[in-house]
Amino acid sequence: MRIGLTGGGSTLDKLVQQARDAEERGFTALWYASSVLRDPLTAMAIAGRETTRIELGTAVLQTYPCHPILQANRAAAAAEAMGRPGLTLGLGPSHAPLIRDVFGLSYDRPGLNTEEYLRILTDLLRGNAVDFTGCDWSAHISEPPPAVPVPVLLSALSPRLLRVAGQYADGTILWMASAEAIEKLVAPRILAAASAAGRAGPRIIAGLPVAVHDDEGEARSAVAATAGIYAAMPNYRRIIEVGGGSSPADVAVVGDERSVQRQLEQLVEAGATDIWAQPVAVGMDRPGRAASRERTLNLLSQLTTARRPE
Repeated sequence: MRIGLTGGGSTLDKLVQQARDAEERGFTALWYASSVLRDPLTAMAIAGRETTRIELGTAVLQTYPCHPILQANRAAAAAEAMGRPGLTLGLGPSHAPLIRDVFGLSYDRPGLNTEEYLRILTDLLRGNAVDFTGCDWSAHISEPPPAVPVPVLLSALSPRLLRVAGQYADGTILWMASAEAIEKLVAPRILAAASAAGRAGPRIIAGLPVAVHDDEGEARSAVAATAGIYAAMPNYRRIIEVGGGSSPADVAVVGDERSVQRQLEQLVEAGATDIWAQPVAVGMDRPGRAASRERTLNLLSQLTTARRPE
């Protein structure tokens, strides 16, 4: 299995060290939220120069606050500064409370907005001239492609955005989509859209909290304590319900080693090409939580296909 982790760090040094450690342990990727070190692209470029093969991706940068021409240029510059392939641009329209209430922008038609955005941005990153006038986004520009290719993933949890991801992006990066949701909704929609557009092999990155722990109830309680915010967001609530759950704790991957391994295998069987694991520490005190997190990391490291040869 291709298994990556949530990336981060309160300082640049810590972020770089995490990337080194994750690569050493065989993980295939690190995925960074838009708030990491205020804007993760610069830090990712630096971490990429301190590693050799691990993929570093955003999960995700918001589309609305940044014009697609500027976003494409930012990603291309970061990839070129990184100095090697491996930077992946994950994008998404985010959620109304942030876009409307924090940025003060309209969130009336996120589907149309995202489709126009992806159409412009992916053409630019592939070196195609853009002459497009849309309802929300327009661009008229011709630039050479980046010196280092930049794959694009779309955070797609709805039928329309899955169609957009298959048509324009290199795949989708998911959060809170269980194996059931991937099998019933995600994989059929994105594969059909990619095929119709003459594009093969879209990636499906399945992002979920993971906790290796003998007491499943205790592990789900730990997930509920750290991931409850997602239950209040309509997009996540819908994909959780499609996947047979009613809360983030219901779709988390929890249990002992054998159970967690089987649940991760089920994600792949459902159509996921990659796993994005967010380890959840379980326990009341700091030593116990540290041991719990390490137990989870040990299993994930053993299962990833990026293990270094002895």
